[in-house]
Amino acid sequence: MLKNLQANIKQTVKTALAEDIGSGDLTADLIKQEQQANAKIISRESAILCGIPWVEEVFKQVDNSIDLEWLLAEGAQIEPNQVICKIQGNARNILTAERCALNFLQTLCSTATITKHYAELIEDTPCRILDTRKTIPGLRLAQKYAVTVGGGKNHRLGLFDAVLIKENHIRSAGSLQAAVETAFARHGDSVKIEVEVESLDELEQALSIGAKHIMLDNFTIEQLQQAVKLNQSRAELEASGNITKQTIRAIALTGVDYVSSGALTKHIQAVDLSLLFEFSD
Repeated sequence: MLKNLQANIKQTVKTALAEDIGSGDLTADLIKQEQQANAKIISRESAILCGIPWVEEVFKQVDNSIDLEWLLAEGAQIEPNQVICKIQGNARNILTAERCALNFLQTLCSTATITKHYAELIEDTPCRILDTRKTIPGLRLAQKYAVTVGGGKNHRLGLFDAVLIKENHIRSAGSLQAAVETAFARHGDSVKIEVEVESLDELEQALSIGAKHIMLDNFTIEQLQQAVKLNQSRAELEASGNITKQTIRAIALTGVDYVSSGALTKHIQAVDLSLLFEFSD
């Protein structure tokens, strides 16, 4: 799913730098052109490290001669006041790259960290946590990558790589059966076809027409238990809707295969990071 990640990183970074620098960095221009500096990135809180490829690409596009030394690997646990990375190079260019680099890093660390929290709550069950399309515009691939770093799994990347038949599709098609049968006729086994159901009756109908991937939307714990019993392993079941850290374990223990949550990518708070300078002579 993330096979085009490297090309996406380059383009996303290019867009971010163009947005930030525009016609030139007026403030960095106050620094002597030949000034060199040593710098370090420090975390102010606990987090999962994620976003190294984006940071490296930012500095590469600004000044390929800037040297980055990572003291931790991607996916590592970061502790408060821990140095993550040492940087050496032209002071002007480090300053120009600073904000874009930290923007990517703090956002992706946040996504990976919240995913890790959710994943750990259900790691002793067969159930796994999935992301959604509720991502920051322009950062779809980046955030889905961060989910995998945090121990989660990716749902469909976009509208183009899987079919997910939801309430409004069903209404527009006339019925659940009509929507699912049309999807089977058009796509066969070439893409994943999933149908969202809102009741046990709809689940039974979806199973009867051969659906192999079914999303259980806003089911209660009791309804999820009944759904698993009714399913008898005929289809993969995904629980969705109002998934929280307080409810995810109970949901996973009902026996569903997956739990999907938009919180992994949209209910995030940027990890507190700083880039500090130590000028050399």
